[in-house]
Amino acid sequence: MLGTGHTRAKFILMGEHSVVYGHPAIALPLPALSMDVEVSSAPGAPRIRSEYYSGALADAPPTLAGPLAAISAASDAFEVPLDGLLVDIESSIPAERGLGSSAATAGAVVHAFAAAAGRSLSDREHFDLVQIAERVAHGTPSGLDAVATNSRVPVFFQGGSTSTLPMSLQGSFVIADTGVRGRTRVAVSDVRRLRDERPGWANGRIDRLGVLAREAAEDLRLARTEPLGARMTEAHTILGELHVSSEDLDALVAAAIRGGALGAKLTGGGQGGCIVALASTPSVASEVVSALHAAGAARSWVYDTMVPVP
Repeated sequence: MLGTGHTRAKFILMGEHSVVYGHPAIALPLPALSMDVEVSSAPGAPRIRSEYYSGALADAPPTLAGPLAAISAASDAFEVPLDGLLVDIESSIPAERGLGSSAATAGAVVHAFAAAAGRSLSDREHFDLVQIAERVAHGTPSGLDAVATNSRVPVFFQGGSTSTLPMSLQGSFVIADTGVRGRTRVAVSDVRRLRDERPGWANGRIDRLGVLAREAAEDLRLARTEPLGARMTEAHTILGELHVSSEDLDALVAAAIRGGALGAKLTGGGQGGCIVALASTPSVASEVVSALHAAGAARSWVYDTMVPVP
């Protein structure tokens, strides 16, 4: 083994879609879902091994364009020749659920190649290399995923700038998967179309999402659980009005609140993917999980704010 890299999933607490228009977004790590990459010596042409494809890098399918771009960029940046290498990718992060799978893959690749070269890695170097892969995967990424999947603490992102976000909130976030792939590109297009057709109406709602994100940052800092829950539910309502939600997402949000959550909303690009709900205690989180699965959630994960992120 020459080097290893580790990243984790993230979930967006506030700011989906409004971040595109200059408003802030808040993302938190989700350590229950991880990405691990190992770079090792193997004779012959460079190969990759993953859940989706195992074989020669040269024959990898287009669906792996992002990871391949990360491998190429990291190989060049750290002067680690690809010949005779095996890149092994192990992930528990589901793809196309708004949890940062592509950025986490690229980030873990970058860490593994830096370790193979015996190099320390600055946050800026990591970000720039991950963004190369993210541009291949998504076109014009905001950069939020590149930062958040490499962070152990909440991050506040606005206009391309990122800062760590103090959090004293005590509670549990429950993330639940509808089992339906998200449609981020379609949702982004739908919001843009609404802005073109009804600019005053749409911009008013987008601006309100920005206000909710700023207020949520204060909720995290000041440990205001109930106000944060109410803001999450309001944000979900607005995102639904902007055509970002779906029947499956709405059903899980409603189930989480019936199960005792203080609030809930979709997380990520929307039109599929996941929701996030806020529970006041771990025991309430367990009840919320039960309610979500009874309502059809495909799977769920819990992030306890009092447990350090590895």
